[in-house]
Amino acid sequence: MSTSCSIPGMNVPRSRFPDPELDLPAATGQQRLVLAGGCFWCVEAVFLAVDGVLGVASGYAGGSEASANYEAVCSGTSGHAEVVEICYDPTRISFGQLLKVFFSVAHDPTQLNRQGNDRGSQYRSAVFYDSDEQKRVTEAYIRQLEAAGVYPQPIVTSLEPLQAFYPAEGYHQNYAARNPFQPYVMAVAAPKVEKLRQAFGAQLKPEFRDE
Repeated sequence: MSTSCSIPGMNVPRSRFPDPELDLPAATGQQRLVLAGGCFWCVEAVFLAVDGVLGVASGYAGGSEASANYEAVCSGTSGHAEVVEICYDPTRISFGQLLKVFFSVAHDPTQLNRQGNDRGSQYRSAVFYDSDEQKRVTEAYIRQLEAAGVYPQPIVTSLEPLQAFYPAEGYHQNYAARNPFQPYVMAVAAPKVEKLRQAFGAQLKPEFRDE
């Protein structure tokens, strides 16, 4: 992971990101969403701050169980992407609103197999759907963003069926919060969380809001 990675989406005003016109219906009980948007330390840090998110785990998806380890994934040949598994309360935040955070703050969905200087298919932009409804809503939101001209380049986010989520090694979990002065965290994760605070302040957990 390169400490000189650019900050995805920093020059796109939040006002240009519409609310999803199509969303999953209201539901009860914990739901989950698995997303890939570059370094999982950074994506995890963003979603941990969002109100209604019950927990976030960093991990791997897209490859086999045998190759679900950091060394193999970093080789770029495992088929895996670095992902986060987001568990959320759909009575407090919707699937579509989580997608809005993903596309507007968490990463740049126009970069193919990379985020800034982090390069390789393990850093691809992807939504790993575990239902036809998740796929349908995500496809609709991507079409909505493209019709609105939010990004000057095409969105390259792939939609991939979730076969399995493999948790990453323990030292990767909650990495940014535990290592706030690590150079990569300071250069990439922290600015994303600050952008989130500025754009979605009222939708954050109290401890992450500006006072």
